[in-house]
Amino acid sequence: MTNLQEIAKTSKAWPFEEARKLVKRYKNKAPKTGSVIFETGYGPSGLPHIGTFGEVARTTMVRNAFEQISDIPTRLICFSDDLDGMRKIPDNVPNPTALEQYLQKPLTSVPDPFGTHDSFGDHNNAILRRFLDTFGFQYEFYSATEFYKSGQFDEILLSAARNYDAIMEVMLASLREERRETYSCFLPISPKSGKVLYVPMKNVDGEKGLITYLDEDGDETTQSVLGGSVKLQWKPDFGARWAALGVDFEMYGKDHSTNTPIYDKICKILGSPAPEHFTYELFLDDKGEKISKSKGNGLSIDEWLTYASAESLSYFMYLKPKTAKRMHFDVIPRAVDEYHQQLRAFTDQDLTQQLNNPVFHIHNAKVPKSDMVISFSMLLNLASVSSAVDKDGLWGFIKRYAPEASPENNPQLDQAAGFAVKYFKDFVMPTREFRSPSEKETAALIDLSKRLEAWTGSHDAESLQTLVFSVGKDHNFDPLRDWFKGIYEVLFGASQGPRFGGFIALYGIEGTISLIEKALKGELQKPPK
Repeated sequence: MTNLQEIAKTSKAWPFEEARKLVKRYKNKAPKTGSVIFETGYGPSGLPHIGTFGEVARTTMVRNAFEQISDIPTRLICFSDDLDGMRKIPDNVPNPTALEQYLQKPLTSVPDPFGTHDSFGDHNNAILRRFLDTFGFQYEFYSATEFYKSGQFDEILLSAARNYDAIMEVMLASLREERRETYSCFLPISPKSGKVLYVPMKNVDGEKGLITYLDEDGDETTQSVLGGSVKLQWKPDFGARWAALGVDFEMYGKDHSTNTPIYDKICKILGSPAPEHFTYELFLDDKGEKISKSKGNGLSIDEWLTYASAESLSYFMYLKPKTAKRMHFDVIPRAVDEYHQQLRAFTDQDLTQQLNNPVFHIHNAKVPKSDMVISFSMLLNLASVSSAVDKDGLWGFIKRYAPEASPENNPQLDQAAGFAVKYFKDFVMPTREFRSPSEKETAALIDLSKRLEAWTGSHDAESLQTLVFSVGKDHNFDPLRDWFKGIYEVLFGASQGPRFGGFIALYGIEGTISLIEKALKGELQKPPK
């Protein structure tokens, strides 16, 4: 056993905590499949959102942690429930009225409103796979439509027919009385309309695998459960999928947590042990509402990647998975800076600390070095005061602050500079509100300007920060954060910002004096509307 494996036994990093459950699960022998199987499920009723990425990213972190402490091979299956009927038309598709005639039909039978794929389900599956491929996830993609129609699900469907009464007993106990009268774990796909029907069964022949029901037009219909003629209701489908694939681990959102006993019981009825579970808190938009694929609220993956690196998104996903997260644009700068802080810390940490560091799990132990000699939040403020239109406009200041830095030697910083300009243009510039300084702030700013003009000390960030600190103290700001808050609101049009000494070092003493002069003259404030 390696030193890493020994330390991982007690690591409090949540991926290792979950991985240890799987090690215990197969302590005596490997699974029948020969691999420990991780699964993530996706309902392609709308465009994939950032929560979908988060589920795969977090599952991959557990998979990687398991591989660090076990020699059993692993697989990751991404399963798309694209045989599900389209129960409502998403808000974020073109020409939604054209889809009305396809309501209740399987998503892979609904035309693609974007006109790029054979069906709406195929379109959304392709976007999901493109996102996952962009991030380099190693996975196997399963389409429910192919899985049902190809016969891969037939054995489990026959078992479900034979155990129909036992499955129904589990399900009916969880339903309201009025729902029980019409519920069936089988959803037939009408041979006439092609719709997924939510109808009760008149008869289920478990030995022959046949179901009988009334079609939409009232005709009694008997059909096989095999070959994609029916699908399972979503709750039974969870447990059946686990049994069919031999799933050992799946995580899902808190909204599924009350159904976990149902999924487990159905999986066991169908002859397989239930997998290990991990329940995470939900992702929320800026209003605190749950992110929804059909609404298209919250951040998309493409939107995050427009303003920050993929690694910063993975960092955000790692943090506190059992705490609800608001996914909106304001979280991006902090995620970027904290990610690089952890990269810098990793080098000097011992192995125990490294295993608890998020970047160990983001990079699967192959942790790069950070070349960000300037924080992302600092770049944003630099973009603000310099009116930079592209990243090249920031490099003049960067080179003065860090002469050894260059786009070639600091590719992370170069990328971040480009992101900072985009982020500033789209989110900071439209919302910033400069204000006039108070009488007390005016006096302090004038004093700061004079001291900077006469400054003969070091131009490093810490020395300049001490100078700014002294001015605030001498002008009786108590607490001192009011002094810095005033600086940010007057000079940057925001209530918070970077360490101001670092900003002076980057922007230059002359530039900072000029900025203060403009603020005192009211030239930074927006013209009245």
